[in-house]
Amino acid sequence: MKETEAIDALSALSQETRLRIVRYLVGCGDDGAAAGDIAENVDAAASRASFHLSVLEQASMVTSERQSRKIIYKADIEKIGSLISFLLNDCCANHPDIRACCLDRNSEYYQQPP
Repeated sequence: MKETEAIDALSALSQETRLRIVRYLVGCGDDGAAAGDIAENVDAAASRASFHLSVLEQASMVTSERQSRKIIYKADIEKIGSLISFLLNDCCANHPDIRACCLDRNSEYYQQPP
């Protein structure tokens, strides 16, 4: 990921409703969700959700696909992963203390630092 792409993505995610939308869509997985369902689940008016979805799509954090009469939105997992990788590797030089903070401490993958 290029620095300008990371800045656009971080800017898009730095708003409460948009962050909620991404969280919700990540949870929806490959099925995604229609704009109306997204609006309902993030407690936003349909017009506001549509605006926020557009911002997220421009920043490549979500994708959209028309399915008959609905537009289905999905989190772009690859782009989200690229952003996290950029932050961890390019910005933070893969610092072990920062990397350790990224792991769920309840996860089997988390190892307590010495």
